[in-house]
Amino acid sequence: MTAFAPDSLVLNRKLPLWYQVSQSLRASILGRTSDASLRLPTEERLAAHYGVSVLTMRQALKELEEEGLISRHRRRGTFIEPGARRSAPRRLLGSIDAIVAQQSGERTTVLGHGPEPVPGELAEHFPGLTEVATYRRLRSDGESDEPTNWAENAVRPEFAAAIDPADLERWPMTKVLRDVVGVRISRITDTVEARLADPATADLLRVPLLSPILHYTGVTYDEDNRVVDVARIRYRGDRFSFTVTVEAR
Repeated sequence: MTAFAPDSLVLNRKLPLWYQVSQSLRASILGRTSDASLRLPTEERLAAHYGVSVLTMRQALKELEEEGLISRHRRRGTFIEPGARRSAPRRLLGSIDAIVAQQSGERTTVLGHGPEPVPGELAEHFPGLTEVATYRRLRSDGESDEPTNWAENAVRPEFAAAIDPADLERWPMTKVLRDVVGVRISRITDTVEARLADPATADLLRVPLLSPILHYTGVTYDEDNRVVDVARIRYRGDRFSFTVTVEAR
């Protein structure tokens, strides 16, 4: 069994530190390998890893404990819950790590990938391009194997050339682009809307045709303000909810 190793994190001083740490740690927990230890490092070691105080780390762990992802035991330590529910409501405050965490956790199957003409509805995001690399993935609950969502990503060809599809079975596209390909992501624009399941979605998610789904569109920009990736994810309406928290300054 390998030791649990949390991902690194570049802190954004405009957002609460405990929140950023909790979302980064959440993504690490849900994206861990199957043979990773369920025991987390101590509060002190985690605080040193993220460069925050023990008090901040404690608050981040409390958030994960309330979600049911971890349990804390006096004198024994902190442990990942092996049967933790992965479809709990997400609290998003605008960090990239929150997006990574929101996309993590299910078993992912790559359905296909390759170059395709730029879809008409995405042409505004890829001016001057005639072709993008498209990746299609199906995510399923790790315990029941029930499909929860399926995703389509349209990626600029120059970045797609460095993507190993095998990485997409373990990590979300946002994490692969940022941490593997090395894209310096400046922002992600999210849109969530209610739609009805089309034939492809109904088939993949095993829901009735025209049943309600949540349709998420995420447009990722690099530091040169170019669109790097457009993600379109269809979530089963009975499995997901999104919560946005606005905090007073």
